Amino acid sequence: MSSAESRLKPDHKIQLSHAAGVVKPADSDSSKEGASTTSLRLIVDSIPGFVSTLNAAGEVELQNRQVLEYTGKTAEEMKNWATNETLHPDDLPRAIDAWRRAIETGEPVDLEHRSRGADGVYRWFHARGRPQRDAEGRIIRWYNLVTDIDDRKHAEDELRKAFEKIAKSEAELRTIIDAIPQLITAVGTDGNFLYANQAVQEYTGLTKEELRLECSHPVFHPEDSERLHDQREAALSRRVPFEYERRIRRKDGQFRWFLVQYKPLLDERGELSRWYATSTDIDHRKQAEERTRQENFVLREQIDQVFMFEEIVGSSAALKNVLSSIMKVAPTDSTVLITGETGTGKELVARAIHKNSHRAGQAFISVNCAAIPSSLIASELFGHEKGAFTGALQRRQGRFELAHSGTIFLDEIGELPADTQIALLRVLQERQFERVGGARVIPTDVRIIAATNRDLAPAIAAGTFRADLYYRLNVFPIHVPPLRERTEDIPMLVEYFVKRYAEKARKQISKINKNTIKLCQSYPWPGNIRELQNIVERSVILCAGDTFWIDEAWLSGQNAPRPESSRSLTENLRSYEKQIIETALAASKGKVAGSNGAAAKLGIPPSTLHLKINQLNIKKHTFR
Repeated sequence: MSSAESRLKPDHKIQLSHAAGVVKPADSDSSKEGASTTSLRLIVDSIPGFVSTLNAAGEVELQNRQVLEYTGKTAEEMKNWATNETLHPDDLPRAIDAWRRAIETGEPVDLEHRSRGADGVYRWFHARGRPQRDAEGRIIRWYNLVTDIDDRKHAEDELRKAFEKIAKSEAELRTIIDAIPQLITAVGTDGNFLYANQAVQEYTGLTKEELRLECSHPVFHPEDSERLHDQREAALSRRVPFEYERRIRRKDGQFRWFLVQYKPLLDERGELSRWYATSTDIDHRKQAEERTRQENFVLREQIDQVFMFEEIVGSSAALKNVLSSIMKVAPTDSTVLITGETGTGKELVARAIHKNSHRAGQAFISVNCAAIPSSLIASELFGHEKGAFTGALQRRQGRFELAHSGTIFLDEIGELPADTQIALLRVLQERQFERVGGARVIPTDVRIIAATNRDLAPAIAAGTFRADLYYRLNVFPIHVPPLRERTEDIPMLVEYFVKRYAEKARKQISKINKNTIKLCQSYPWPGNIRELQNIVERSVILCAGDTFWIDEAWLSGQNAPRPESSRSLTENLRSYEKQIIETALAASKGKVAGSNGAAAKLGIPPSTLHLKINQLNIKKHTFR
């Protein structure tokens, strides 16, 4: 016994035999008490567990046969359990303290400890000590039942290790997932949020709890949530991988497009455990797709327009000055103002500047400011938000957004309304703008090339064009000369256009009439190159042989023949009508009816055209 135990003196003692553990009462004459003790011994030995009794002071009175057999010790040796090395040295202090507290307080003992068997192996046991009290409530004895729990403890240990391993694996998995820059979330079988990696929290600026309560902190674009709700629910029910595109709000309030890919996690029985959703940022791709769509829209708008020409053709000194200016200013980002009469090729000069700049691989967006109503020009240039005005059913990007990183060509800049001039000046000064009906400032990196056929000085004097805008646009001026100032280029231009339209009309034209060249060089061309292009196209259509010629009567302007005043209006109309019908017959090779016939080209019924041909005495067979 320990020193603490030795201080607890019992009222009476019961001693155990060393060999058989037979109980001997201190008073040998008390045979009745001896019989009672023997009966108690038989009962205790029959209990399938380790049983011992202690007196009120905590001294061992009796231990059953199972205790002695397990420990391999005698009853006398087991009296000194605190010093006989039966209990594991790590558990012994705890056991002594537990029994000391129990004896002092009278509270029951519940203790797990390891005890060494006769084979030297320690096993886990659960000890339960309960006091026996007399009529006055005084403790007269302690009963202690010790149960083998070694298998349970080993099972618990294995389970604990398994849980620790799982926890460690899960922690490592969480660490790996948190290190992935993609947004990763886990959702339950019902589709509700379970977990989000660090990238999600950093992107949204929300905590895990805030993400769990997404309804109070919406992170998905409401239009996408409404659009994808049924699709997502149906896909989750099928339990197969799926994906969709949606917008997710960044912590600064901006929405970006993501490709969200869902994959199911199945357990060992093949049952759905949870879903993992990986979100990849595709905003740049979506913007590029939208820009391409808008550019295609612009191209579709322009596809039916007739361009002046596809290349700059000529070798005159006046044209060489223009080409020299193009080569000097193209590598820079300077704003260019191109001036010149209508039809001189100002847009072609702008395209040449773009193609020879470092922006050549980006968009070239052309806007004719005179062709757009003044009420819509701001929306066309800067875009508008949904609902900005009547008819604005959805958000639309403006031409400046489409031209980002590229070049925008503002033709007929002198026709801009005053309020739009102010917005354009802001773009030139601050390189930013706002959509119509919007409040977000959009930065822009666009090179601006403007053009006009007007003299802007009188407009500035009259107050219809801002002087500060003019100075911002006129950083590098280029004047495109009219065709009458570059007559030496006319033969080359005529040859270029003849070849172009002959191939289009599938005609073999190998020669150009010399008088035609002289006529073209003597004519002032008030419509400049555009007029020359139209005349050549018409002549190619009417040309029946391999020699190209131009009818002098087709040339308008100051040198063209004027109608004689003696001719009546009716005669002039008949002559003009006959000319139009002959041109259509030449284009259709004398065919009147059908989809490619002259009647279809003129937009009248074939019967009406036949009547007109007879009335005007037109020989349609000459056009076959």
